[in-house]
Amino acid sequence: METKQMRRQPLPCDEPPIQSKNEGGAAGLFRRAVGFGVARPVLVVALFTLVLLLVVLSGAYRSSSLDVLLSSRSSSKQVANRSCTAPSPTAEPPEDKFLGGLLSAAFDEASCLSRSQSSLYRKPSNDTPSPYLIDRLRRYEALHKRCGPNTELYKKAVEQLKSNRSTGATECNYVVWLPADGLGNRIISITSAFFYALLNDKVLLLDLPHDMGDLFCEPFPDTSWVLPADFPIDNRNWIFEKDPHSYGNMLKSEVLSNDMDTTDASSLPAYLYLHLLHANDEFDKMFYCEEGQRLLRKFPWLLLRSNEYFVPAFFFIPEFEEELGLLFPEKATVFRHLGRYLFNPSNSVWGYITRYYDAYLASAKEKLGIQIRIFAFANVEFDAMASQIINCSMTQKLLPEVDLKDSAPPVIAGAQPKAVLVTSLLDGYFEKLRNMYYEHATTTGEVIGVYQPSHEEHQHTEKLSHNMKAFAEIYLLSLSDELITSPFSTFGYVAHGLGGLRPWILVRPDNRNPSCVRSTSAEPCFHFPPSYDCKTRRKVDKGSVVPFVRHCEDFFLGIKISD
Repeated sequence: METKQMRRQPLPCDEPPIQSKNEGGAAGLFRRAVGFGVARPVLVVALFTLVLLLVVLSGAYRSSSLDVLLSSRSSSKQVANRSCTAPSPTAEPPEDKFLGGLLSAAFDEASCLSRSQSSLYRKPSNDTPSPYLIDRLRRYEALHKRCGPNTELYKKAVEQLKSNRSTGATECNYVVWLPADGLGNRIISITSAFFYALLNDKVLLLDLPHDMGDLFCEPFPDTSWVLPADFPIDNRNWIFEKDPHSYGNMLKSEVLSNDMDTTDASSLPAYLYLHLLHANDEFDKMFYCEEGQRLLRKFPWLLLRSNEYFVPAFFFIPEFEEELGLLFPEKATVFRHLGRYLFNPSNSVWGYITRYYDAYLASAKEKLGIQIRIFAFANVEFDAMASQIINCSMTQKLLPEVDLKDSAPPVIAGAQPKAVLVTSLLDGYFEKLRNMYYEHATTTGEVIGVYQPSHEEHQHTEKLSHNMKAFAEIYLLSLSDELITSPFSTFGYVAHGLGGLRPWILVRPDNRNPSCVRSTSAEPCFHFPPSYDCKTRRKVDKGSVVPFVRHCEDFFLGIKISD
């Protein structure tokens, strides 16, 4: 990863002096304290005998100066050892490396270092997973191990699929995730697909393209979530919205209906394709109706393609209300828990993350992440966006102002710097901030370090190396104390979702709105939710139906789970 600014690393602490084996214990300490060498053995013995006599006479009140000296030295040695560790967060073992039971302990730690080390880099959170969620995840892992790739049950299910006949729901029922759009879209849609699978006791398999081959660790022990290469349905040349097995198309042509009699499973197709992209139609969106969910349980194979975070839609389905309340008592923690469960960086990506963090961010007293994504349709000028970022960071007291008159006001001696991590395809915003704090001192005396890991100029989702850098930067952003993000960006959604951070969103400023607004939760936005109410059979405003699902701050048509 290209680095824009270097920081000198603290020197390692000096090793403690090596103690000679004949100088150990009380005798050695006493000999050094009084300054005698081996040439005076008689006097040493006499003095040592006197000390022992005093110790015996003191009885239960053993608080002689020797005891104090010994205990003091022992304590100071322990303190010295603690203070003389490397500045990296990896110096101490994690207190809760399995995140309150969220992660399974049934893994070889060396195969996925981030799983056991990530808690060292994050601040502790009070939002622990519910016992019910932990239990459901363990049960899901058992199901996935029983039905996953290369098992007998999986092979049997594939043979049924090849026959092009349905047998109805079986012991193992599958959701196959298909990729769409960039990395941020893929991560939020995988999370949504897993959420759906968890609610319906289905097994999630990912049709991972080569550009995602070494991003994440396997999340389920003793099995894989990767769809085998010999899967019989080839979707590489698919025209997805015209697929004859499309759930929406079959509803539209009345081949299927949500209330149909499914007693004779042989009348059903072998699989259904769920077209859940942002541009789907009202028939595709019948997926979000309760009766649609009941029908879909009859199919052992569902192929799902989405670029959306469609989790909020399930909170409108009465059938799932009780289950969701048990899984997520704190509703706005869905992505935080599922994201940290599913997306542990591979060892290759974890190397990027930890090397960069230890080199540039570990010594900072505070970390501010700034995620900038300029979409082609937004038509935003560079200077206007740069000014908006600076205004947001200063008006919200995220960064100090600079002194344009006095080039060298007093600096707080020995103060830890504040680190600003900028992620953008372009380097202009980084340079603007870096130069501002390089050329001018802050009014508070704080030292500001500005860093940017890479600037790729253009998005290259088709390249694994690009996606590895992208995920590393998403993860680094998630380790921030505060976060500023661009509107409508799924890259930013994943960063603040993993971090459990309520970001400051750079909404388009006008006479009524400031340069940025605080998000109501860390949850991603569902950009294009269904507007059809399945119970009343009419269009409704989904952002006003229940108090914990509101419109998104950055896209009013969207909805999000809120605190």
